[in-house]
Amino acid sequence: MKAPLAFVLAAAAGVVWAHGPTGIHSERTEKVEAAFDLVHTRVFKQGSDLVFEQLVDGEAGSRLPAAKGSFAGSEVYSYVWPTSLDSGAVGFEQASGILALALTSHPDFDDTPQLDENGDGDKGNDGGLWHSHWVVLTKEASCGPSGLTVRDIPEGAKPKLPATWPGVPLYIDSPGYDLSVENDAAQIRVPLAAVGFPASFNYDGVTAALQVNADLHDPLLCVSSVWDIASGDLSLPATWKTLE
Repeated sequence: MKAPLAFVLAAAAGVVWAHGPTGIHSERTEKVEAAFDLVHTRVFKQGSDLVFEQLVDGEAGSRLPAAKGSFAGSEVYSYVWPTSLDSGAVGFEQASGILALALTSHPDFDDTPQLDENGDGDKGNDGGLWHSHWVVLTKEASCGPSGLTVRDIPEGAKPKLPATWPGVPLYIDSPGYDLSVENDAAQIRVPLAAVGFPASFNYDGVTAALQVNADLHDPLLCVSSVWDIASGDLSLPATWKTLE
């Protein structure tokens, strides 16, 4: 039996993966920095939470973007779980694009204005600390090889947005979920009671960099580099079901 084209392409790129109810297992590769080299991506229920987890070959969260001193042109490092969930599940307009959960760090700006992550009394200086977001991704040819951007909100538009939207002109939410970035694991704990999840959904794992447009116009936040994809082809092959 002939191997699927997606598997052939992934293998040619040095990526070997397998998936099942326990998530997606990916082979280590020297082409990817160890802190972002995915080896296992999964979603599992623990108590009243869904835990989104990525295991890497190195120390998760050990690499942070260098501060540039300005919002324009600044970088974002991220661990991302693209899903098949409708964007309306977490409070955005329905059918707005690819809904993804992300763990991000960006020292040049803070997009969690309701939270004081470092506990110093200033809610506007925590962007460099790892924190959680829901984002809606859409296709955008001008974003280079990735072809993806966080969806912009045009001036004057008033789409439906989550209550914890941080006020930036993007389809992004800052829910303040509990998270952990230590040893080889990056995790975000999503309270099931807080979201309208269906009985099952598909997901994948990605490590990537994003960059703010230097001219601060649409598209404002492009996916600039994709370091690793758990499935090898962004096919969202893993499934979470309520029966698991």
